Amino acid sequence: MNIPRTLALAAACAIASGGAVAGPLKNPTPAAEFTGIEKWLNSEPLTVQQLRGKVVLVDFWTYTCINCINVLPHVKSWHEKYKDQGLVVIGVHTPEFPFERSTSNVQTALKRFDIRYPVAQDNRYATWSAYRNQYWPALYLIDRSGKVVYTHFGEGQYGQTEAAIKALLAQK
Repeated sequence: MNIPRTLALAAACAIASGGAVAGPLKNPTPAAEFTGIEKWLNSEPLTVQQLRGKVVLVDFWTYTCINCINVLPHVKSWHEKYKDQGLVVIGVHTPEFPFERSTSNVQTALKRFDIRYPVAQDNRYATWSAYRNQYWPALYLIDRSGKVVYTHFGEGQYGQTEAAIKALLAQK
């Protein structure tokens, strides 16, 4: 699938220049399923349905995006801090450039960045489209009932995102 690159790049530039959008959603919606995934890395295939009862953070990223790289330490930290409390982090690697479609290149990036949580390789933008995503990086926080309740696009607002994670983990 070919998305309008100019739209995605313009949005990414706006976000990178401080126009980050974050916050709880007024009308939570059911999380889209992981679909069209070419390969799962660091994990067997996962589904949103089987993750019910967990808090899930979905991170749309690509390994050459500087904004994505800047967000990674926070995502990795949340994975380490909260994985034993019920947080599951899923990286959805959606390539911007043709060379980013290579599984071996993505695997090299996972080693370089020491990413240990599951990563879905979304080369055809199927999951990207299912979430109606338009940005790198983009975070979607899914509650235990399987609804997207919080989103954040771009860098920043790390304290707000972590507070949302903690609040969802505290709910039983």
